[in-house]
Amino acid sequence: MKKTLVTLSLLATVATATPASAASRTVVHFDLAAGQQPENVALEPDGAADVTFAGARQVARVDRAGRTRILATLPAPAGGGGAPALGFPLTTGIVRTSDGSLYVLYATGTDDLTGLWRLRPGGTPERIAALPGAGLPNGLAFDGHRFYVTDSVLGTVWTVPFLGGTAKSWSSAAELAPAGFLGANGAKLHGGALWVTNLDRGTVLRIPIRPDGRAGAPRVEATGVPGIDDFAFTGRGDEVLAALDSPNKVVRIGADGVASTVLDAADGLQNPTSIALRGNEVYVFSAAYLTQTDPNLLRTTLTRC
Repeated sequence: MKKTLVTLSLLATVATATPASAASRTVVHFDLAAGQQPENVALEPDGAADVTFAGARQVARVDRAGRTRILATLPAPAGGGGAPALGFPLTTGIVRTSDGSLYVLYATGTDDLTGLWRLRPGGTPERIAALPGAGLPNGLAFDGHRFYVTDSVLGTVWTVPFLGGTAKSWSSAAELAPAGFLGANGAKLHGGALWVTNLDRGTVLRIPIRPDGRAGAPRVEATGVPGIDDFAFTGRGDEVLAALDSPNKVVRIGADGVASTVLDAADGLQNPTSIALRGNEVYVFSAAYLTQTDPNLLRTTLTRC
């Protein structure tokens, strides 16, 4: 995939990205030794970013000035634990609701802690739904009534009621399964469907949500993007920006399913895991899972034309 200039439509206006090397800058470097490897992100109204630090089992807030504050540390499993396929307990997907509460996925390899956790403003984290310890809950999306959780090991999408309770299998389609390591990963709601990436298979899937709430048959919207993790819709139809972890890239995937590189290692990426959009800004978090050098946050400014 050749590195290209990307045209994005944001907030009903047209914006053109300046060349990535000029538009990107490092906002903050995280502490690798402390396990501060950002896995997923939810934005605050003021532009601060709530992130999960996978290796540290933490939820943190990074303000606009790049200052990092730890909001909570989830309890360590007895004996150390370790999520399947990875071998360590980690915080993964995060969603913010309108009351300021944060909902976070936690994978420990144990049934007593793995699940969906809620962190109210100023409060302490509490588990509101259990998920199988044999799985790896990863991506998280919320439609106002229920949460959708991708399981990268079990190849399943679970649903959890807003107030918590019993998780139910929503889809276990073959397209969600891993192919050696991790399968279903990032999750976003868009256009009456749940969109899911599959890291091993390098695909983007669209799973229709039927009128009765059940899952429809998945449709492959893009292929040829191995290592795809989290992603964000740009506001231009089905166009997305996606983080490719092991290839160390951010790509634009058009509605035609064709991917083009917009950021790479030369821009400071260190195994990007998650992306968020706010106005004309793109936030890219890198966890340095493979480089083991510099977990960081890059912010790209889109110049209006």
